[in-house]
Amino acid sequence: MMAADSNMTPARFFVLLYLVSVAFSSASSQTEEKESQCNLEDTYKHDGRDCCLCSAGQYLVEHCITSLHFGKCKHCDSGTYNSHLNYQMSCEPCTSCSHPNENLEEEEACTPARDAKCRCKRDHYCSSNKETCRLCHPCKKCADGIKEACTATNNTVCNDKIEGGNIIGILAGTFALIVFIILAGVAVYIWRRRQLRIRQNATDHQTNGNATDVEMQLLRVDIQPHLPDIAEVIGWKDMRDIAMRSGIPSTTIDSCRLNYPGDCQEQTLQLLRTWEESQGKKASMNLIQNLQNSGKKGKAERVINILSHGRSNLPA
Repeated sequence: MMAADSNMTPARFFVLLYLVSVAFSSASSQTEEKESQCNLEDTYKHDGRDCCLCSAGQYLVEHCITSLHFGKCKHCDSGTYNSHLNYQMSCEPCTSCSHPNENLEEEEACTPARDAKCRCKRDHYCSSNKETCRLCHPCKKCADGIKEACTATNNTVCNDKIEGGNIIGILAGTFALIVFIILAGVAVYIWRRRQLRIRQNATDHQTNGNATDVEMQLLRVDIQPHLPDIAEVIGWKDMRDIAMRSGIPSTTIDSCRLNYPGDCQEQTLQLLRTWEESQGKKASMNLIQNLQNSGKKGKAERVINILSHGRSNLPA
């Protein structure tokens, strides 16, 4: 009996080993079966079947043949990625952060399940509101100090210009304006005093109705702009006498009178213009002398005043 029990021990051992092997194989098969399946929300439709999506970092090679099972998925090649569950037939190319003139550098490397992440180089910023920036700009330099430093998404904000500098500029401009006004006032005052002396000398230093050579030199001014005012002061009769003494032909004098019948002032003005052209640069001096020599000192003084100030202020 004991011998029989001893002979049965190997058989029982192999039976037990078989049973353990079957149990392990069944458990492994169940695990593989479970791993080859997915939830319905992670599927896509193909030929009426619900195929499982490939994982991030993979792409689809073959569709499934049983619903809720995976087809054939393959890992993304180097330089490509897929960041979500998918059934794409290829992976996306990784973003490059080394394009010239874009001022970018790599912050995070590309992996099969994630794209590369770029960032601006030092002292550069991106003005785009998008999550991924494709172009960075140099940060602004500040001459008066930095109010807000440059960041990856915002340019530098500089300090306002120093208020003292603005005040100094305003004061300097105001001071220059005041100085200009003062100098202009002084210049006008000196000019008026000079003109007053000229008029005083023209009155006080007359001898026998004739001004001195210096006085007459001062009267050698351009008479043309003042001809209408001078004609009004002289009048037709005295202008005709001056023209005749100066050798103006009587036919020319009569022509001025006949061309403007009834308009004594315009007759006088035309004759004065003709006479002035015949006298040249000495017209003002010769006119004063003619008036003084003919006893018209009052009119001579009024003409002097017109030539000095551009108008007649003396009474007739």
